[in-house]
Amino acid sequence: METHAESLGRVDSGLALRRWIQLILGVVCMVMIANLQYGWTLFVQPMASKHHWTLPAIQGAFSLFVLTETWLVPVEGYLVDRIGPRVVTVLGGLLVAAGWSINSAADSLPLLYLGQAVGGIGAGAVYGTCVGNALKWFPDRRGLAAGITAAGFGAGSAATIIPISSMIESSGYESTFLLFGIGQGIVVIVLGCLLRQPDETTARALPKPRLAKQRTAVAKLQRPPTAPQPKWYQMIQTPVFWVMYVMFVLMAAGGLFVTANLKPIAADYGVAKVPVTLLGWTMPALTFALTIDRLLNGVTRPFFGWVSDRIGRENTMFIAFFAEAIGILALSQLGADPVLFVLLSGMVFFAWGEIYSLFPSTCADTYGWKYASSNAGALYTAKGTAALLVPFATMLAASASWHTVFLVGAAMNLAAAILALAVLKPMRKRMLAKFAPKADDAARDAARDAAILPPLADLPKAVVSK
Repeated sequence: METHAESLGRVDSGLALRRWIQLILGVVCMVMIANLQYGWTLFVQPMASKHHWTLPAIQGAFSLFVLTETWLVPVEGYLVDRIGPRVVTVLGGLLVAAGWSINSAADSLPLLYLGQAVGGIGAGAVYGTCVGNALKWFPDRRGLAAGITAAGFGAGSAATIIPISSMIESSGYESTFLLFGIGQGIVVIVLGCLLRQPDETTARALPKPRLAKQRTAVAKLQRPPTAPQPKWYQMIQTPVFWVMYVMFVLMAAGGLFVTANLKPIAADYGVAKVPVTLLGWTMPALTFALTIDRLLNGVTRPFFGWVSDRIGRENTMFIAFFAEAIGILALSQLGADPVLFVLLSGMVFFAWGEIYSLFPSTCADTYGWKYASSNAGALYTAKGTAALLVPFATMLAASASWHTVFLVGAAMNLAAAILALAVLKPMRKRMLAKFAPKADDAARDAARDAAILPPLADLPKAVVSK
């Protein structure tokens, strides 16, 4: 006979297929917008060489992209929660194509900033929609689903690093912006037409966290079904949200420092064009690092999401955030070696990218599924706040050194790791305990029956036989 726990985890094959199709569509859309952030570093030096713009001025455009990509996500998430993901994603695809098309024609910083702002709005619409959709379709595996979706964004540019680099050298960065921008936008538009979110009936049919895990620390932090489902403006009134927000800023800033400046860092260390051979592959250190970084930045998101589903969000945060601090320190000390530059930059990206699965899943655990898109979007604006620090990091490197920037980044990561266990974990426990059921339904029913009926052994045999 099927247990109550098994019935909660069961989902019919048709519904299972539908939700996996939605997840895959979201992943491919995320792959199509990945270059807008992770391919940016390849365009920085060519633009600086042609127009004689300063690196801080160019990275100001990158910061503007991240700001528009993140700070409008709550609005885009609100629209998704209200009208569904299709319209928002299609509009995002149009803006993605327009953004890089403007960049291709930009002969002044204001025009470059406009292109980055347009592209950022489009990327944010796609990103927020796809992550929110994954959280809604997979309430039983939020960490894994958010991680797989975010992996498309983290690793999506890995396969295009070499083609983009080659096209920039052969045809110029302008043609590269135009061709890849239009191509990526078209794919998002086509797939966006197929995206759907679960309605109330479908959401009730989706599997819930299994009761077999109720004794674990992870399950104790699962959001009870009777808890309220706050909207984003109600969520931001809770202290737990702001602790997560500060942690997100601290972690995102350190990773963005490296993401936006990896090519200048490699040039300053003198390793950019040094051949490196690993696992039978030989490439210039910077190209090798960019390829491995993108792959590991993608792998880490479902990996740590899966881990967090099992050992708890905050415990996983501490492990990953602490590893990020160690990786940044090691890169600052040993990055002048070409092989170590490749390996350590990979470690930095592996220990950084998981924030894009851990924070959305923690947010949905805490505040529910109904408004997951807009709530996760409100938290995602922390990435935009962190982006404001990127130009300052570039200026700090110019006035001091990259070593100083790395020390600051490592300190921020360590602070986030400590906050995860010392502050966030106990605060979330107290908050969720307010909504926890007093007893398990089955235990409550058993207690009620025991109070009404005598034990089976005490009943007359005639009654029992009947």
